[in-house]
Amino acid sequence: MPDVDEMKEGKKYYTDVPQQTEGFFLKGSNALDWGMKNRLARIFNPKTGRTVMLAVDHGYFQGPTTGLERIDINILPLVPYADTLMLTRGILRSIVPPSVSQSIVLRVSGGTSILKELSNEEIAVDIEDSIRLNVCAMAVQVFIGGEYERQSIINMTKMVDFGTRYGIPTLAVTAVGKDMAKDARYFRLATRICAELGAHYIKTYYVEDGFETVTASCPVPIVMAGGKKLPELDALTMAHRAVQEGASGVDMGRNIFQSDSPVAMIQAVKAVVHDNETPEKAFDLYNILKNK
Repeated sequence: MPDVDEMKEGKKYYTDVPQQTEGFFLKGSNALDWGMKNRLARIFNPKTGRTVMLAVDHGYFQGPTTGLERIDINILPLVPYADTLMLTRGILRSIVPPSVSQSIVLRVSGGTSILKELSNEEIAVDIEDSIRLNVCAMAVQVFIGGEYERQSIINMTKMVDFGTRYGIPTLAVTAVGKDMAKDARYFRLATRICAELGAHYIKTYYVEDGFETVTASCPVPIVMAGGKKLPELDALTMAHRAVQEGASGVDMGRNIFQSDSPVAMIQAVKAVVHDNETPEKAFDLYNILKNK
């Protein structure tokens, strides 16, 4: 039995050292609850405040996209180099090993294919399934200016409410239809609406003219969407410019898994995002790794 007197004698209260209250490292996230912050800290690297998300959720509306025909063969080798995976529950359950330690961002909106009006989405995943799958965020498509704009915004706000109840952040994905303007003015509008209505972070596209105004006017973190396939140096340049102009990382898919060497490309992207490497040096790294 422990000696009561010895226990008293050994206590140290450090009365001369004030308790430190650590501010959270992510923009606009300091007032969130502990569980939200913990999940965001698994998506975003606390040392850099940035993330390399690997987006492989394209099949939910366009089927077996080039490079995603076999997730087990083409994508699983890339997983160790990503900070987080963005995918659907079907792929997560059927292919991704439960031993994977990378955080998961789960696609939770859906309902139409490329054959129909894409903005006509609903919430397609119950919050309970997100909890069961232990995800770190839920991704909802938002179609500002689209035919079903209001419906997509309400989809997002519902997930914000559900997620807040259980400590799971919501990622708003700003979709760009074929008839929508793709300029800084549009993206300032789209990202700000999503943030104002509660999205915890936002995925949007890079524009060469004024992207810094998009990130500056958005009160929560923005990750850059990779978009269509570009030559490797161009994609690295876009990623570099985005993070230098205020993005908190990238969410790339086709520019990684459709690359001539996806494993080399994701490592080059990681160098740009987390190490502030120049596009040229990152491209050199890509070629070195590609030729190994």
